[in-house]
Amino acid sequence: MKRILVTGGAGFIGSHLCERLVKEGNDVICLDNFYTGSKENVWHLLGEHNFEIVRHDVCQPYWAEVDEIYNLACPASPVYYQNDPIQTTKTSVFGAYHMLGLARRTKCKILQTSTSEVYGDPTVHPQPESYWGNVNTIGIRSCYDEGKRCAETMFFDYHRLHGVRIKVIRIFNTYGPRMAENDGRVVSNFIMQALRNEDITIYGDGTQTRSFQYVSDLIEGMIRMMNSGDDFLGPVNIGNPGEFTMLELAEKVIAMTDSKSKIVFKPLPSDDPKMRRPDITLAKAKLDWEPKVKLDEGLQKTIEYFKTRL
Repeated sequence: MKRILVTGGAGFIGSHLCERLVKEGNDVICLDNFYTGSKENVWHLLGEHNFEIVRHDVCQPYWAEVDEIYNLACPASPVYYQNDPIQTTKTSVFGAYHMLGLARRTKCKILQTSTSEVYGDPTVHPQPESYWGNVNTIGIRSCYDEGKRCAETMFFDYHRLHGVRIKVIRIFNTYGPRMAENDGRVVSNFIMQALRNEDITIYGDGTQTRSFQYVSDLIEGMIRMMNSGDDFLGPVNIGNPGEFTMLELAEKVIAMTDSKSKIVFKPLPSDDPKMRRPDITLAKAKLDWEPKVKLDEGLQKTIEYFKTRL
């Protein structure tokens, strides 16, 4: 049994991670300020003897004796992270700073959940970890993109200067049950609009691409990265290399929900990437990891979940 701290543990991804870690018999502390997370996501874990939940903002220091830290705290949906961009940057940077300080004091291993957004609007496709990115430092998405890039910098500096045992992953678009229905991300948007027979909104001409990873695949990749040897720090891409246009995704969701929705097009938001696909060569080689859940299978599970939310 390990004592594990999960920041952002009541969020969409965090709750699935907590569930897996508790199931494996670990003593789990779920830390969340509930800005985007929800107690409902971890309600089923509250009766477990090896799970506890703490309301706390990682912009403030936190002390506990732990063996591992998964640092997930930060709003990941554009709707939420653009709502308070200063707080978003603070959460990424100060959160990393405080968790790294805790990891240094307790000599524990710490994993940072970075993001494919560090690649910005890429000029290299697919994106390998060696690509430095094409990010607008002053745009409306910069609070998230640059906040995560700065957190990566801090992680590697703490490793070089203080010997902190770090792990860094870059998460590509992830979907599944417990996504918030109003979070503004494309999978939840399309499914909810289709279930309500509303117009499905595509921004731009629908040819921009994304890669969609089911949440269980991500959790497996995260745990494998945490359990990998200390000689492999990352960053490593964790994502599904299957690539789909927004138009393909919308048509697939309409068909799977038997919806009467029509597709409408609106202007593309500022700095919205035109293509996104991970190169997972490194994850295959170092973690023996690759995604297992196909898009149709994952979408069906997610659609069934959202039906219960209506």
